[in-house]
Amino acid sequence: MSKKRWWQGLGLLLVVGLGLFAYQTREVSHAGESITAVGSTALQPLVEAAGEQYTGEHLGTFVNVQGGGTGTGLSQIQEGAVQIGNSDLFAGEQKGINASALVDHRVAVVGITPIVNKKAGVDQLTTAQLIKVFTGKVTNWREVGGENRPIVLVNRAQGSGTRATFEQFGLAGHQSKTAQEQDSSGMVRQIVATTPGAISYVAFSYVNKTVQAISLDHVDPTEANVITNKWRIWSYEHLYTKGQPTGLTKKFVHYIQSPAIQKTLVRQLGYLSPDQMQVERDANGQITKLEGAK
Repeated sequence: MSKKRWWQGLGLLLVVGLGLFAYQTREVSHAGESITAVGSTALQPLVEAAGEQYTGEHLGTFVNVQGGGTGTGLSQIQEGAVQIGNSDLFAGEQKGINASALVDHRVAVVGITPIVNKKAGVDQLTTAQLIKVFTGKVTNWREVGGENRPIVLVNRAQGSGTRATFEQFGLAGHQSKTAQEQDSSGMVRQIVATTPGAISYVAFSYVNKTVQAISLDHVDPTEANVITNKWRIWSYEHLYTKGQPTGLTKKFVHYIQSPAIQKTLVRQLGYLSPDQMQVERDANGQITKLEGAK
């Protein structure tokens, strides 16, 4: 073999070797830049969309988002099994959770509304009627001005932050009658849309033309009414971390809280930014009017 060919062969091997090294380095980097967020399905669309946008802007990172409900999110973050626990509730409201070990990062406000199948024949109720429907004292829609059709209750699962918020502020603290339960907000909407007489409750972001949202006491479930607490069925959306976040977790939390995301993605997906609120609610449900609010 001539010296020229020998040097060409050596050069080729070096190029291949360097390329393989670079590829392996990228793979290691990618594997080291991954976090998992688990919990609230009401918050899931925002975290998923923000995760996709963030990883698109920061190649070599990955944000894995899963549902399961608020209870799952808080228990998983408490155990250190994930990097972020998505919650509709303050951690202190969930039984078995040591809130002092977790750090709260509020990223949105979500309105929650009752929804019914369009064949129920109602689009508004009083709070008293809503309580009777969910506690089983009213079992046919004609009893509250609707069609002669049996009421079919669909609940979120125990441990759901959406359910806890709905029962506290929609049902005035009453617990819903035992009925079928679903972990997913999307599945709840699908069941209500396809089951004549069905009623449930979802975040505003899940309401579409397949179901009928319900007004309560002549107050419509709108963002404008949430902002002033005229519509009282709402909650903060929290990202919880175990201690102060670091690395990719810290960067991602700050990304969602950034003005750019709060003014675009948050509002586009049907949430409110916390800075839009004219009131503040604490973990005990107490409302305080914010300074400067109209």
